[in-house]
Amino acid sequence: MAEPLLRLQNITKRFPGVVANDGVSLEVYPGEVLALLGENGAGKSTLVSILYGLYRPDAGQILLEGRPVHIGSPLEALRLGIGLVPQHPMLVGRHTVAENLALGIGSPLWPARRIVPLIERIAQGYGLEVNPMARIADLSPGEKQRVEIVRALLRGAKVLILDEPTSVLTPQEAQALFRVMRELRQAGKSLIFISHKLEEVLAIADRATVLRRGRVVGSLAASEASREKLALLMVGRNVSFERKRKPAELGEVVLQVEGLEARSNRGPLALRGVSFALRAGEVLGLAGVAGNGQSELVEVLAGLRRLEGGRVLLAGQPLGPNPAQLFAQGVAHIPEDRIQMGTVPSLSVAENLALRTFHRPPLARGWLTQPAAYRALAQERIRALDIATPGPATPTRLLSGGNIQKVILARELAGSPRLVLAVHPTYGLDVGATELVHQVLLQKAQQGAAVLLVSEDLEELLALCDRIGVLYQGSLKGPFAVEELSREQLGLLMTGGNLAA
Repeated sequence: MAEPLLRLQNITKRFPGVVANDGVSLEVYPGEVLALLGENGAGKSTLVSILYGLYRPDAGQILLEGRPVHIGSPLEALRLGIGLVPQHPMLVGRHTVAENLALGIGSPLWPARRIVPLIERIAQGYGLEVNPMARIADLSPGEKQRVEIVRALLRGAKVLILDEPTSVLTPQEAQALFRVMRELRQAGKSLIFISHKLEEVLAIADRATVLRRGRVVGSLAASEASREKLALLMVGRNVSFERKRKPAELGEVVLQVEGLEARSNRGPLALRGVSFALRAGEVLGLAGVAGNGQSELVEVLAGLRRLEGGRVLLAGQPLGPNPAQLFAQGVAHIPEDRIQMGTVPSLSVAENLALRTFHRPPLARGWLTQPAAYRALAQERIRALDIATPGPATPTRLLSGGNIQKVILARELAGSPRLVLAVHPTYGLDVGATELVHQVLLQKAQQGAAVLLVSEDLEELLALCDRIGVLYQGSLKGPFAVEELSREQLGLLMTGGNLAA
């Protein structure tokens, strides 16, 4: 058997109060796709940061082509042939592909026009459709990702780390990415594929190595693996993947949107005549490639953006003018940015859990807060959603992404909301946290809440929703009954196509 191209031996990295990587050993072979899996907080990001020179390990060593190497910076990682394709492309929107790829070359002898033939040669060699003269701002997420792959190859990458590469791609773009990955594998490159989408792992990976609490707990050949086996290794318990929505008993119209228009932050209209109705007990999905009006729509419904035209009614009444009044009307908001919008990172878990009601009894009496009531509320909600935290006084910024999301769910869905606005609620979450979020949303729908679910995870939408609409360039297509749609049809609608009659 060939020698590993990359080998990690007993990598350990500690931070105050936590061991992020605890003696991690793994290897990646030439021409192999290794999936690196683990729940949120398992140590994947730390390990990738060590490989890319952002952190230095406290113990252990890295061997590249059999030789020990010390990676002190991203520049050193690139020099050694380790490239990172980040989850969110780091490109300058106003410049062309060639101009972006010329940045960082470090020599005046490499202006953008001279790099074009190299870009074209690499793109053609690996089946990457990249136009060197295209402006980054005009590219789709999938096209930007291909640019990042070309950048890594242009710098001589032998090992490519792909961090959640399909998280914002349509099904068609994801399949195109997998074709490129197979070409790279055929050319002898080593690929480390990080994903929470286990179906994709089984479709593209040769092996899967699983981290839990900073340690390697198993490594399986893809031929021996299943979603259930991988999930068990990741979270240490059986996970149910059966969440198909049962036919809902629909009630009265809770949310009525008629001819909605709203502007983007740049000024032009981002929403153009959007109309739909959402009933009690219904889960309505909203799909679309990022930037087609989803954020603006939710911000209008959450009281964070001004309505330019049309009207929105909640149970027949106009929406309140701000988030506080909307919450009083029964609107719960699970925002896209769970760190900056969903929580105050510097405040404690207890304080974040009380943000909506801190001024009311029993948490306050007059101007005086009641610490005992804060603790009791926090402990109750921590138990209810199994929030992993050292204690209620822990700053929320120290929690994993999945546990921050649980804090938001516990706060927003307390009581009996009429309308739940859930925006990418499982983005970046492991299978265990995703299972819990889905259960909570379906439970609220069964209790009579109307749920608007905005997601780029098409499997999630098809599993949970009664109907799905697609936003494209600010206009709404549908909603369609979920039984009428497939992943491929949703992907077609998301890119401007129409369903055949």
